Amino acid sequence: MRLLSISAGKVAPLFGNHHPNYKSVASAIHKKVVSDFANPTPVEITSLGVQGDEQADLSVHGGMEKAIYVYPAEHYIFWNELLTRETKQPTELQHGAIGENFTIEGLLETEVFVGDRLQIGDLEFAVVKLREPCFKFNAKLGYKGAAKAMLQTGFSGWYLRVLKTGILAGGAGITLIPGPRETSIAQQNQKLLNNRNQKNLWE
Repeated sequence: MRLLSISAGKVAPLFGNHHPNYKSVASAIHKKVVSDFANPTPVEITSLGVQGDEQADLSVHGGMEKAIYVYPAEHYIFWNELLTRETKQPTELQHGAIGENFTIEGLLETEVFVGDRLQIGDLEFAVVKLREPCFKFNAKLGYKGAAKAMLQTGFSGWYLRVLKTGILAGGAGITLIPGPRETSIAQQNQKLLNNRNQKNLWE
């Protein structure tokens, strides 16, 4: 298990026709890699996340409880195939494209539980909850069904709280320290999906 890349982004206008009430909305979902395995630039990780990273809506992203958004690189194959098919454009997403701060490999939603701890390099993090996609995710990927696809597949990624701050770089190893192991990220996702299906709520 390792950290492949660290990404950060600034708040900027996000355009798209993926919500009936918004023509443009502020978002920092456009993330760019600032450190990876090939170029392991040291990056400061604070209690609020990656130094220089921003969030537009602190009610749903950011803060101490959602300081870092983690996404498994294994899911990129699915997104590239889906978007190539649905948009009729060849798609090869780069790390950070899902809006994540940490792109990792070797650890999936079925294996991560709320309350687990991740030791990444010399730093330590706590698993908080899954990421719930919204219309901004649809706009970012240019596909109206992106948020629904994320929930239906369970390829949600998850948020981390920073327990130990410091310097981190792409390529760092990851150690999973199990917590109570009562609810996995995959189980959280399934519950959310069931609720959405019952209420027929799709943004």
